[in-house]
Amino acid sequence: MTDLTGKIVLGANQYGKAENRVVRIYRDTPRHEIHDINVSSALRGDFSPAHLVGDQSNVLPTDTQKQTAYTYAKSKGLLHIESYGLDLARHYVDDVDPVEAASIELEEYAWQRVVIDGAEHDHTWTRKGEEIRTSAVTVEGSGEDRKTSVISGFKELIILKSTGSEFSGFLEDELTVLEPTHDRVMATSLTAQWRYTHTDIDWDAVYAGVKAAMIERFANLQSLALQQTLYAMGAAVLEKYPYIAEIRMSAPNKHHFLYDTGRFGVENRNEVFNADDRPYGLIQATVEREDAPEAGSAWRTFQSM
Repeated sequence: MTDLTGKIVLGANQYGKAENRVVRIYRDTPRHEIHDINVSSALRGDFSPAHLVGDQSNVLPTDTQKQTAYTYAKSKGLLHIESYGLDLARHYVDDVDPVEAASIELEEYAWQRVVIDGAEHDHTWTRKGEEIRTSAVTVEGSGEDRKTSVISGFKELIILKSTGSEFSGFLEDELTVLEPTHDRVMATSLTAQWRYTHTDIDWDAVYAGVKAAMIERFANLQSLALQQTLYAMGAAVLEKYPYIAEIRMSAPNKHHFLYDTGRFGVENRNEVFNADDRPYGLIQATVEREDAPEAGSAWRTFQSM
């Protein structure tokens, strides 16, 4: 056992306003548009006086960050979470002297128009039960030393296929009871985040294209393991978009266990399952280019130091 006697110092730190729920409605025409987001900011710089002696002279209040999030939704606009995040991050780094880097993390909740008598209503929606779109924007430094990164993605994309998935040939020990299978249900609630190499992007088109490429691979690959499927999905994205440096994925295995109806005299030919939500296997992978530029602080958000 070793006693540590080194000097006690302040380590990595940041502060911000988390989870501002901003709804922007565009009313320029009789047909309104809605954008519904959750936005969090994290500012970094020399804020050691605040931590060490309580000196707040360099601290822009988190309440001010909240006001900025709402005001920018009007003054700068909120058509794409990526461009809105860039506006916020650049403002903090360019206009607030103590701030050396700013990270903005965003989620977007989709709405769909109500249909009345066969026609879409101009100003009424219901929430869509699809995935949540996400983005994380970081701006750091100024001038030639400025580094800007944009990560786009989604979470809670629930996807299932009823066949085309296997799991066999796995390592076994004295506690292994799982039976191999060559025909199983594969389902997951997928989280994916991809990092761009620049910001001149058609955000909506690329988002739709990435999602479509991943779903196609999930559907059409004869999967020998969820790991194989994740790699194939990530590779499909990088093959399609040369300006995406890497993609990170997390996929809980939403297990579907064949239910024993045979004990009641009813044959179950891979047709009735128990959907079990926990415990679950959790498969995570990054697919990246060998020549990808360094990520720097791109993945450092308000939820991760």
